[in-house]
Amino acid sequence: MFGDYEAQRHWLEITTHLPFREWYTYDLQYWGLDYPPLTAYVSWVCGLIAHSLNPAWVALDASRGIETPGSKLFMRLSVVVLDLLVYVPALVLFVKTWLGTRSHRTQEHALLVLLLQPGLLLVDHGHFQYNSVMLGFTLVALSLFTRGRDLGAAIAFVMSLGFKQMALYYAPAVGSYLLAKCLWLGWARGARLFIRLGATTVLAFTLLFAPFFLPPFAPSFAHVLHPITRIFPFGRGLFEDKVANFWCASNVVVKWTRLTIAAAGGDEEKARGWLVKLSTLLTAVGFTPSVIGLLRAGWVTMPSGSNSQKQEEQRDGEEEKTLPGFIALLPYALLTSSMSFFLFSFQVHEKTILVPLLPLTLLMAAAQPGSSLHCWGALGNNIAIFSMWPLLKRDGQGIACLATLLLWNMVVGYNPLKRTGEKKVVVKENVTKTSSLWSLPFVQLVSLAVYPAAIALVLLEMVVTPPRRYPDIIPVLNVLISTPVFVLIWLWSIKCGIEVGWALGGWSSGSHHKLPEKLPVEGSNSKGHEDGHGPSLD
Repeated sequence: MFGDYEAQRHWLEITTHLPFREWYTYDLQYWGLDYPPLTAYVSWVCGLIAHSLNPAWVALDASRGIETPGSKLFMRLSVVVLDLLVYVPALVLFVKTWLGTRSHRTQEHALLVLLLQPGLLLVDHGHFQYNSVMLGFTLVALSLFTRGRDLGAAIAFVMSLGFKQMALYYAPAVGSYLLAKCLWLGWARGARLFIRLGATTVLAFTLLFAPFFLPPFAPSFAHVLHPITRIFPFGRGLFEDKVANFWCASNVVVKWTRLTIAAAGGDEEKARGWLVKLSTLLTAVGFTPSVIGLLRAGWVTMPSGSNSQKQEEQRDGEEEKTLPGFIALLPYALLTSSMSFFLFSFQVHEKTILVPLLPLTLLMAAAQPGSSLHCWGALGNNIAIFSMWPLLKRDGQGIACLATLLLWNMVVGYNPLKRTGEKKVVVKENVTKTSSLWSLPFVQLVSLAVYPAAIALVLLEMVVTPPRRYPDIIPVLNVLISTPVFVLIWLWSIKCGIEVGWALGGWSSGSHHKLPEKLPVEGSNSKGHEDGHGPSLD
């Protein structure tokens, strides 16, 4: 039915012509609205503008499938305008905040790496969505966390959740960081911050959903269930299309739906409930290491002993100028949490890889080319495009994929063939010899194995017709190549979180003062942090 482009255009149509109470119930079989209220409000504003320019673009029902040059130009420009209003300013704020102590050249390069991220460009501007708005609000939240403005950050994150429910992938990391900070502040100050955060979050969500349960917009409070049931589509199945996650990859061997239906005695509803619970359990297990790391860091730095009151008062007075050192764990926790959701949660789309790609790209943005961090970030972005290749190919974006990938890899300075791990060993008579292939860093070994397989599969698809018995063999092979890479990135993020926590002293047992008590933020009197200390992501 014309794809996601038509879905987004159709939402402009229904929000423009229908009252609030019908937005989430109108003709659900034709691209029913299934994103949170902030998306609906943005669609409403865009729909009003479109209606004022040309009513035919958003005429109720009559405009279905419209793709005139004028309507397409308007829709494409709406993405560009929202990028300029939300995403680009959020990127600039993030770079100035997290990399504020780095050189101007480093900041500009990091900004360019993030602006040209190929996955987001291809999906939002080619396939057509507004993911940049959700990601932009998340970036604003991260920047405000780094400035010590936790209430403002909570509102920004609620707006991210209110625009697209996939922002929930970040929620365990964000919630754990805030709870850890409450511990770091001490019982009295921490309790006050906890209450204020709770009240702010509840109020923000209430305002977002108000038109769906308050008169005169909604006839009863029960109408708030309409957007909620649409936002969480548990009735759709374990996964949709061929997505490079655990469920789709393992489904080659274990037919999960068929197995659970048989175990449930043919009861499909009961079987679906089992799969929801199992996927929830695996997802929780997947992000638990990041949660434990942040909470432990907050616990070991919590004021204790005879100086507890004095420490709390000092932190109370310096809250706007200092931050807990464990904020350095937050980007890794965001990556661990979001990748866990992508790999193990229920009903994942292939485009959802954009959610873990954000913290991964943030981490690599200012990293030294050739470093492990840089190589993992580049590998993740490149394989993410490969994993979405079946979708992007249907959109006719073959040339766009090649162009954006080549441009971005040139900008970031990534060359998987460069032997960054090459070492020279001195032997007798001052003769040197190069170490073997196995001395290369693990990430480069993975790259040298995965890239040829991905390229070979794309070329194979051009010349070979799949057999009738296995019509989906190419997408399945794509999944089997991509999924191990994402699993390795998830495990690598856990490893990095442990290492950063260890470097900060957060794993020292029996101590309540090992971890650095504060971290300078932008605008402080601290000198440069080119050695990697401070809020820099490298």
